[in-house]
Amino acid sequence: MKTSEAISKLSIKEKKLIKEALKAKGRAYAPYSNYLVGSALIDENGTIFSGCNVENASYPAGLCAERTAIVKMVSEGGRKIKLLVVAASSEDPVFPCGMCLQVIQEFGGNSEVIAVNKTGDKFQKTLTRTLFPFAFDPEKLKK
Repeated sequence: MKTSEAISKLSIKEKKLIKEALKAKGRAYAPYSNYLVGSALIDENGTIFSGCNVENASYPAGLCAERTAIVKMVSEGGRKIKLLVVAASSEDPVFPCGMCLQVIQEFGGNSEVIAVNKTGDKFQKTLTRTLFPFAFDPEKLKK
């Protein structure tokens, strides 16, 4: 994968989504890891949904920011991710974890994913299918 690039190379729509992901990161509840993550996505109707990571003392009960945003989208009637941004508290951009990639696959297997660093000045962009080339999808359930 290529190295990080400057945010100035992105479109206005992409920069707006990054701003929303960074705001969501600021609302994260991460008292155990102190690793804040925010996510924002645009669905097929052009609606923006955001989410943050929410940790829990029972660690497996926590939620990643990406899944939080996706659940909000689905609960409001959206079904297809067009573009998803992940903003984490790392020096370098990081992409979604495996569990999140599986959920992203369900609602946006061909969507773009932009990962930004903690200050929002560097990014990497790719497609979900590049991050998760052998994804388990509904087609695999057919007998």
